[in-house]
Amino acid sequence: MGNKSAQKTARAAGRKQVRGVAARSQVKTEIARAEKLIAAGDAAAKDAVKAAVKALDKAAEKKVIHGNNAARRKSRLVKKLNKPAAAPKAKAGTEKAA
Repeated sequence: MGNKSAQKTARAAGRKQVRGVAARSQVKTEIARAEKLIAAGDAAAKDAVKAAVKALDKAAEKKVIHGNNAARRKSRLVKKLNKPAAAPKAKAGTEKAA
């Protein structure tokens, strides 16, 4: 491997990567849980989204993910939460008159 400073940088990057694994995993778990509850139309979806937003903020604060990445993911999640439940759409002209 290269010089001493490169070796030290590689060691530091390794430590940082290990620390970030737990935070990244927590973010993915919370988002998946929230999306599942949103899809099911569960009343607990709002609390799950709050938990996911908190996990995203923590990860961004620790620089595990970029701040803009966290903001984008929060925005998409809240948008899904606020979207009205999609009613099954009937195609025009497919209903039979009895």
